[in-house]
Amino acid sequence: MSHPTLQDVVSCLSGYDPNALPVAQAQQIIKSFVTPLHAIEKVAIRSALDRVLAADIISGINVPAHDNSAMDGYAFASSDLPAADATRELRVVGAAFAGRAWEGELKAGECVQIMTGAVMPAGCDTVVPQEFIEQTGAQAISLPGGVVRAGDNRRLKGEDLAAGQPALQKGRIIRPADLGLLASLGIAEVPVQRRLRVAFFSTGDELRSIGEPLDEGCVYDSNRYTLYGMLSRLGCDFIDMGVVKDDPAALEAAFRSACENADAIITSGGVSVGAADYTRDMMAKLGDVTFWKIGMRPGRPMAFGKIHSAGRSAYLFGLPGNPVAVMVTFYFFAREALLHMMGADSEPLPLLQARSEGAIRKKPGRTEYQRGILYRATDGSRQVRITGSQGSGILRSMSQANCMVVLGHELGNVQAGDMVDVLPFEGLI
Repeated sequence: MSHPTLQDVVSCLSGYDPNALPVAQAQQIIKSFVTPLHAIEKVAIRSALDRVLAADIISGINVPAHDNSAMDGYAFASSDLPAADATRELRVVGAAFAGRAWEGELKAGECVQIMTGAVMPAGCDTVVPQEFIEQTGAQAISLPGGVVRAGDNRRLKGEDLAAGQPALQKGRIIRPADLGLLASLGIAEVPVQRRLRVAFFSTGDELRSIGEPLDEGCVYDSNRYTLYGMLSRLGCDFIDMGVVKDDPAALEAAFRSACENADAIITSGGVSVGAADYTRDMMAKLGDVTFWKIGMRPGRPMAFGKIHSAGRSAYLFGLPGNPVAVMVTFYFFAREALLHMMGADSEPLPLLQARSEGAIRKKPGRTEYQRGILYRATDGSRQVRITGSQGSGILRSMSQANCMVVLGHELGNVQAGDMVDVLPFEGLI
């Protein structure tokens, strides 16, 4: 089965204009073009955290395996429940412990002392908690009416998970609770998608790596470290290819090496129309790549597509060079695409609503991402204030922020007190 070309994808869109592309349309193109990997490996459950499940996990057992008690107390038959305004004395004929069942036969008017997790004795369907009864003798309790109903405090066999039911579904990113669930089923190994390999590098003669002398007019390359952090959070394997100079031969060699060794490539810088931006030409030479001016701030210039070298191919995300623009374009374009390649079930990033502390200037016709500080006001409502200057090169403002204020394509100026969409960073950055 042949995959669609970028031209195939964009030809299905009405009003497509690569020089004025709305955010939503760019996201739609990427989603339609990117396809998941299909390489699977089996790993021990301790190594499965944050991996993508490659097949449904079907429970081979009932969890719990037997009806059991949810409380420390006394198990009895609900037919012995007294009326709401009465009490009933029950004779204690045994005790059941977790891992050690009581195997006698219960008669009317009898009960069994039971501990949390212990198997329910035959004939018992209700547990009264210890604190609700009164000890009336060495082997007798008084059960007041109205404190429990028939079936209370009994966990049913298979209540958590029945044998034959899906326990976890393909595409799930495995979390700590899932490890416990797998262990409760006695599963030692699970099939997961191979980790996605992502190569990344920065372009520009002005960039220096940490440890190199900083010549006049030069800056340290921060983007690779930001990308390292964001890719680590996604659970990718990565290849840091350093800084590549603005030289056609060096760029071609870097692209070919990245393509031959990775599933996806992320670059920062070189996607605008400057005289030294050879990256655009090299991308176009090696594959099916389109260049966009997206209606957004920050992060207007971007390249996306697929390149080929030596029989291999890799998806390409050419991000802007400004540090904040790199983060914004990664989270709103590359992140979901990489998750899709990993075979993960992914939803758009969840937005909260908060009240803007102050006015925010905004032009309709583009999506803006402003760095903000989200907090609780004295009345308990969510409020947000922007961090100050929103220049795309001011990385410190991204470090200070705990959220991003997302101002939609059609939105105009925001007044103090207006509700705005907010993307919290916690768990993301």
